[in-house]
Amino acid sequence: MLNRLNFRHLYHFWVVAREGTMARASQVLELAPQTLSSQVSALESEVGGLLFRREGRGLKLTDLGRTVQRHADAIFEAAEALQQVLQTPAEDRPLNLSVGISASIHKLIAWRLIEPALQLDRELNLSCETGRTPNLLNDLKRRDLDLILTDRPPALEPDSRLYLHDLGSSPMSLFAAPVLAEALREDFPHSLNGQPFLANAVDAPYVSQLMQWFDGAGVEVSIRAQVDDSALIKVFGHHGMGVFAAPGVIADEVCRQYQVEVIGQVESVRDQLYAITRGAHPQHAAVQAICQGRVDDSSKKADDKD
Repeated sequence: MLNRLNFRHLYHFWVVAREGTMARASQVLELAPQTLSSQVSALESEVGGLLFRREGRGLKLTDLGRTVQRHADAIFEAAEALQQVLQTPAEDRPLNLSVGISASIHKLIAWRLIEPALQLDRELNLSCETGRTPNLLNDLKRRDLDLILTDRPPALEPDSRLYLHDLGSSPMSLFAAPVLAEALREDFPHSLNGQPFLANAVDAPYVSQLMQWFDGAGVEVSIRAQVDDSALIKVFGHHGMGVFAAPGVIADEVCRQYQVEVIGQVESVRDQLYAITRGAHPQHAAVQAICQGRVDDSSKKADDKD
C-alpha cells in the first residue's frame, strides 16, 4: 500500500479537507484549482473511492474521506513536529523567527510583544512582515511565518490546526501636541467636541469602540485624516494636526518620542492583542517566549523602536 500511496497527493487532500473548498486550498498551496483537483482525483484512485462530495459551493468529506483525514492528521502533525525538531538550530547557531504583524498594531506594542524573544540567551535572526490578518494567515499556513501578532481574533476553523493566544490588553489614551492637550484636559471628554481627530485607516477594532464611546459621551469629533501607519499618525499629532489614540501602556514612550501629551484615558475602550500559532504548544523557543508574555506587563519598557 505504501508503494501506491503518494504522500504529496495525501498532503494536498489534507489541505483541501482543512480549508473546505478547492479555491481556498489552492490559495494556501499556491496551486491552480485544476491541478489540485486532479491530484485529489489521483488519490481517490489510489485509495479506491471518493473522498469528497459537493455540497453547495463547498466540499463535504465522505465516510472514506473522514477515515483518510484522521490518518492524515496524525501523519502530518507528526511530520510538522519532526520538522520543528530538525529545524531547531544547534545551541551555538542563531534561532530564526518570522513574525507577521497586523498593520493596525502600534509599532511600540509590536516591540513589547516581540521583546521576550529578543531576551532569550541565544542569537536571534528576526524577520517581520506587516499586513492584513487574513493575508498573514495564509503565510502562516504555508509556514512562511512562525506566528502572527494581531488585534483582531479571526474565526479559526476547529480543524485548521491554528491556535489563538491571549496576550493581554491596554486601555486607550488620547494624545495631542502639548498646547492642544493642555487646553483639552479641562472638561475632558466634552472638550473634544468638534476637535480634529486622526483616525487609523486600517479599521483597528478599538476605533469603532472609541467612536461609540465618543457618541455615548455626546462628543462629535471631526476626522482630520485617516492614516494606515500608526507611527505617521503620531507624527501628524506631534505637528498639531489633531487628537490621536494609542494604548495607554505605551503612553510614556509615545510622549517621549513624539513630544505629545496625554489628554485622558478611556478605560472602557481597550486594545486587545493576540498571537496566532500553528498548534497550541509550539516547540519554537522564541514563539514560546512571545506567547507566554503579556502586553499589560508593566515591567516591560520599550526603547526607541517606532
